Amino acid sequence: MENQATFKLVLCGDGGTTTFVKRHLTGEFEKKYIATLGVEVHPLTFHTNFGTICFNVWDTAGQEKFGGLRDGYYIQGQCGIIMFDVTSRITYKNVPNWHRDLERVCENIPIVLCGNKVDVKASNLWPLERKVKTGNVTFHRKKNLQYFEISAKSNYNFEKPFLWLARKLVGNQSLEFVAAPALAPPEVQVDQALIAKYEEELKQAANAPLPDEDDADL
Repeated sequence: MENQATFKLVLCGDGGTTTFVKRHLTGEFEKKYIATLGVEVHPLTFHTNFGTICFNVWDTAGQEKFGGLRDGYYIQGQCGIIMFDVTSRITYKNVPNWHRDLERVCENIPIVLCGNKVDVKASNLWPLERKVKTGNVTFHRKKNLQYFEISAKSNYNFEKPFLWLARKLVGNQSLEFVAAPALAPPEVQVDQALIAKYEEELKQAANAPLPDEDDADL
């Protein structure tokens, strides 16, 4: 890995994908627009102890609102991130549809599931609250995906999905990022006590038995 290794990363889902990918300032500055597919490609570079890795992150820029994505978006994808919004149940219910399309075209690529907006907590000023609880997120366990809870606007866990995918793609669990990418300043601050609670729930959920029905309790 003396030279830069480059991978096509398919970013999909209903959980704020564009906000997420725009946090990486270099990728935002160097993005390219593919008019025929209505796609923005953000080159996100990470420096590792094995050399430089670049994820060409394909973001739909809202195209999915017009009735699904064309296969051209997924073709030659080498890894994927599926996002949902923990404040919106319907975005989690849509995860199996995104996963089905990704698997149908790409087959057996490493995929990370991300629950976004874990910074949100209800208050008098902010009526939104977390609807998809940590313990109810089971899809990744059924399909052997990796799951991370993130907060794009606060940069919480931004690097985690990319580090996990890099290790899978390179085939080495000892790979580490040696320099942090330049990220946009946090727009919100996460409540550390709330995050600690979610992280504990995540550990407990990993050992809980899977429900028989297909996430019907959501």
